[in-house]
Amino acid sequence: MWFDSWSDIIRVLAVGTAAYATLVVTLRISGKRTLAKLNAFDLVVTVALGSTLATILLSSDVSFAEGVVALAVLAALQYVVAWVTTRRPGVRSAVTARPTLLVDNGVVLAGALARQRVAVAEVHQAIRAAGVGDVDAVAAVVLETDGSISVVATGKLGDGSALEDVDRPDESI
Repeated sequence: MWFDSWSDIIRVLAVGTAAYATLVVTLRISGKRTLAKLNAFDLVVTVALGSTLATILLSSDVSFAEGVVALAVLAALQYVVAWVTTRRPGVRSAVTARPTLLVDNGVVLAGALARQRVAVAEVHQAIRAAGVGDVDAVAAVVLETDGSISVVATGKLGDGSALEDVDRPDESI
């Protein structure tokens, strides 16, 4: 249908404006972590917030008050999970994946690539994007918990302490 009624349009305008304002306030109160690109769990919460906002806007079956409660519940649960995972390592490992080493001192780890479903071409792209032209000049390539790929050039490795929490498979190409 192209048009039902002016009252539906007015409802979307009124509820949409209020829901948007509520979402902004909720995000400001809950902190930066709520929309952070940190891991799959954070992504799910971000998508759920967007879906909830869309439902509040477009479904007349959901009252504004119900929508506000839903937004608040998602933000509160995200806060609780973030709080618990920073204090309990066991919970963190249940909620987030560990970063995985894909290249170790210039050696491409084929088993790690296969398990993480990453192509060698993607690793090469990340290495080039880091301004390195030779895989042998790379100390480490890491698939991070958020799905991004980090490259540490050999000259930038230092003591390697930033790689302490990285899973290190032992297979290579």
